[in-house]
Amino acid sequence: MECQFPTAQVRSNTSRSQRKGQLARLVTERPRSANDAQPFLQADPPTAGRLSQTLGLMTQPTSPDSKVLFRMPEDDGSAHVETLWATALGNDEYKLDNSPFYAYSVSWEDIVYAPFDKTEGFPTFVHVVKKSGHRTIRVIFDPPVQEGNESDVVLQGLVSLGCTYEGANRGYMAIDLAQGVQLEIVRRYLIDHKVQWEHADPTYAELFPDEA
Repeated sequence: MECQFPTAQVRSNTSRSQRKGQLARLVTERPRSANDAQPFLQADPPTAGRLSQTLGLMTQPTSPDSKVLFRMPEDDGSAHVETLWATALGNDEYKLDNSPFYAYSVSWEDIVYAPFDKTEGFPTFVHVVKKSGHRTIRVIFDPPVQEGNESDVVLQGLVSLGCTYEGANRGYMAIDLAQGVQLEIVRRYLIDHKVQWEHADPTYAELFPDEA
């Protein structure tokens, strides 16, 4: 089933390439959909299992050297932040080296404009300069992925469709779709397997503006 996941204050400490052999930590939150509400699973500590070995399947020649902050406003006037590793390109432009766990409308290898914000202490996202062609969906796995269990089967099915992924923990993952991967096929796969997921980039509203 598709739902909108919540934002949370989380700062990424590892780039996509650095995440080989390591799982990032995640704040415990709840989905916004009342019908599908269940707590996000606590992050596992860094581990050297099959899952962690498959994280960070994509790499890029240049090493990331910066973190870009994304601020997500909430309806009550507050905001949450997430930082993603990136490579500085000059002129306040950065190439992202993570898939976002919470930010919307950006994906791995997008080039973004993010001038340094003295208050935040980070280059802070303003807008996308150039889309990479990658797209992002996010999935909650219940039960968490363990080798050979039903969630692992679903995850490996996504890989067989051409997707790659980054895991915040074994129960929450950002799934990357490269240009050659058909979004509609992935959507149908997730629906058929009754997985809790959401469109992150493009968002549901961007895909279906007349329905949002």
